[in-house]
Amino acid sequence: MSDTFDTAIFAGGCFWCMVKPFDTLPGIEKVISGYTGGFVENPTYEQVKNHETGHTEAVKIIYDPTVISYDQLVQIYWQQTDPTDAMGQFQDRGDNYRPVIFVKNEEQRRIATASREKLAASPLFTDPIVTQIEPVKPFYEAEARHQDFYKKNPERFAKEEAQGREAFVRDHWQSRTDNA
Repeated sequence: MSDTFDTAIFAGGCFWCMVKPFDTLPGIEKVISGYTGGFVENPTYEQVKNHETGHTEAVKIIYDPTVISYDQLVQIYWQQTDPTDAMGQFQDRGDNYRPVIFVKNEEQRRIATASREKLAASPLFTDPIVTQIEPVKPFYEAEARHQDFYKKNPERFAKEEAQGREAFVRDHWQSRTDNA
């Protein structure tokens, strides 16, 4: 691994469900659950859940770009979400669960935009791709109980996944060989 790590921030519904797909990959140093995109400093889970802050649940991925690229991370991101649903993901509804790729520079914006355009041009979805690409805003780490949730609470995590995400991923991504 290199001495230089980079970061990527993705929102794709409940942050509990966004950690595991990245956390298990080579080159990933850490995946942090948190909140971003809002107007309140240091929001709490309850504030975000109650739509009081403008934040969305997100994950901040610290990775080694010599092992895994930002482009690869974006591809993994798409395969965890429903990019046609602007107001939540699966059972998680509301703006605090909206799908967003938060970009920190023009290179990330270029990669994310090209990837979204490629997905939109593919036959995978008939509805428009509505995932937003927005500039990075302050990222606030979620409370300790939300970190590594899938490891700490495997039964609850399995219930969350079974409420739509797991089947969607299987039906729209894993079963297709022509994915974006």
